[in-house]
Amino acid sequence: MSLGGDDGYGGDYEGHEARRGRGAAPGDHLTRTRLPEGDGDPYGPPRRAPGRAGKPSRNLITVVSVVVLLLAAIAFVNRGGGKDGDSSSDDTGGTGTEARPTAPTGERPVDGKNDTTGIASGFAKSEQGAQSAAANYAVALASADMTKSDRRHQLVSQIFTSDRVNALQEKLDRAYSKGFLEKLGLDANGNAAVGMTYVSRAAPMGTKTTTSTDTAATVEVWCTGVFGTAGEGSKNPVANDWFTMTVKLRWVNKDWKVESYSQKDGPAPVNSDNTASTADEIAKAVQQYGGFTYAR
Repeated sequence: MSLGGDDGYGGDYEGHEARRGRGAAPGDHLTRTRLPEGDGDPYGPPRRAPGRAGKPSRNLITVVSVVVLLLAAIAFVNRGGGKDGDSSSDDTGGTGTEARPTAPTGERPVDGKNDTTGIASGFAKSEQGAQSAAANYAVALASADMTKSDRRHQLVSQIFTSDRVNALQEKLDRAYSKGFLEKLGLDANGNAAVGMTYVSRAAPMGTKTTTSTDTAATVEVWCTGVFGTAGEGSKNPVANDWFTMTVKLRWVNKDWKVESYSQKDGPAPVNSDNTASTADEIAKAVQQYGGFTYAR
């Protein structure tokens, strides 16, 4: 979030003598009290954008509906009994230590990437390596590629442990059904209508390890993202979202792989009052700005 050219409290402190408080100090010297400028209390509640109070808009209701649909798909994939359906973020086991927040280290995160999916691989066998893996996998699992069958199969084959791939493929294929894709404004192949661009992109804000051993780890990835369909007349306009993805990892064949994952809303900050970009600007941004390899 940009604060623009001011200091966060209402503007610069130069000039405008009429707005400053003055008084006489001992020895007839003048002293000047400089107060933050602005029309409101600088320590009061954040400003709200016009029109956000009261009855929610139709676009807001639509966006919320799309987010609920995506969460429902993830819940469907992760449901079931036993190991195959276990997607809870159980904090028992492991080292028993308190969750530790991400701290930057500057160490090289990976040795390479998969030629087919482009996802990083070769993460270090360490807590830091597990956090880096979870961050990159969260981005892939929240991407628009998950709506396309062939691409989704490639991602699942790389990201998940081999004993989970087949069962998960079947669950995901059922979750991303024709009816579900239609609700997202996509056809049976996961493509948007002519003149439309489907957007689903996440960016990790940080990671936190809740359990960790030499061969297993549970990592929470706090993310923000943009989701929806960009284009004139879109019924699902692109909007931002905040969520936390819990990723359970296992060390297999010299790399971290996913056993299960789940997602929940937030933590979400107060919305800013930035002017929304046009559908064309959003579509071009998705096409012109690439992603990153995420690591500590």
